[in-house]
Amino acid sequence: MLAIISAVLFFIAFLINAADVSTNDTFTSTNVMLLGLTVLALHLGGIGGGWSFRGRRR
Repeated sequence: MLAIISAVLFFIAFLINAADVSTNDTFTSTNVMLLGLTVLALHLGGIGGGWSFRGRRR
């Protein structure tokens, strides 16, 4: 799930950069790209993977 969110953030950053849209200082393509990288790092770190081992007991 987090990988999909990061892909959407990367796509939004690409659109902002390619269309040369003027945004305020907090919503630039670089900041959106860094948010995407943060979400991707969380995904690779195992956060939000969807697997829960706590509920499985034998």
